[in-house]
Amino acid sequence: MNVTRRGAFLGASLAALTAGTRALPAAAQAYPDKPIRMVIPFAAGGPTDVVGRLLAPRVSEILGQQVVVENKPGATGNIGTAMVADAKPDGYTICFSASTMAMAPALYGKALGYDPVNGLAAVAYVASAPLILLAPVEGAKTTPELVSMLRKDPGKYSYASSGNGGMIHLASYLFATRAGGDALHVPYRGSAPGMVDMIAGRHGFQIDTLQSSKGFIDGGKVRVLGVAADKRLPQLPDVPTIRESTGFDYSINTWYAVYAPAKTPRPIIDKLNAAFNQALKQPDMVKKANELALELVDSTPEQAKKFYDDQMAFWDPIIKQSGAKPE
Repeated sequence: MNVTRRGAFLGASLAALTAGTRALPAAAQAYPDKPIRMVIPFAAGGPTDVVGRLLAPRVSEILGQQVVVENKPGATGNIGTAMVADAKPDGYTICFSASTMAMAPALYGKALGYDPVNGLAAVAYVASAPLILLAPVEGAKTTPELVSMLRKDPGKYSYASSGNGGMIHLASYLFATRAGGDALHVPYRGSAPGMVDMIAGRHGFQIDTLQSSKGFIDGGKVRVLGVAADKRLPQLPDVPTIRESTGFDYSINTWYAVYAPAKTPRPIIDKLNAAFNQALKQPDMVKKANELALELVDSTPEQAKKFYDDQMAFWDPIIKQSGAKPE
């Protein structure tokens, strides 16, 4: 199962994006003339935080103003996202979020705290990444061994996630379901705190991204059991895909995107879009993305919006099936 659409995105040219600014008010012409707050609605050290902090300094350089990262975790990303939705639509408060954002509407319903369809303006869909299956060093040695454990003792083993109804939670739920077993879900305020407890042996496994777990992998603190992709990753050539080692279909990506409050002027959206697209093309960013198994995506605001809407529609029935409840 591949939960992202990884088709080719045709980025709009910078000239086309900026052409409409010639007859704009001075405020829009001057944007940005002060620092921009980029809210990441998840804990520091998690996968979304890692990608956001890679892009922030590069976008700062392009725009000529500092992009200041501010972590606002909680409620599966809803607290930080609602803060941006309620912010003044002037381009100085933006949100760098992840696939969990498309799952929150089905999870929270009317209690979401913001309008998921019209409360935010899509700026850019910037990257996707396959997930990997991790275990404590003293735990399962292979994916088949973990599957056997989950089948033999349903509910005995637990897994950490970055919050109820998020990508890590649902990816783990799907893994246990596909494996024919069961495991206890333990949510945290971000994947990094959960990783610490998993390393300590309090959880049987954790599904996460390479970019957030690379330091733990390189330090020998966790064991990589499998890759949730259609083929092996160049960054982990000796690690089989989950399909290779188990025979069941399991391929899933997480993704990252930028949003602004609704009614943010289109010329400002276009400037932000152009800046993020340009940052993605910088050689050092491309190099870092390759190291972390990130697939960088050049997109227009319209493409980012359609992708988000499609993801909301995809995840709705899966969340209902899982029985996931709000924190």
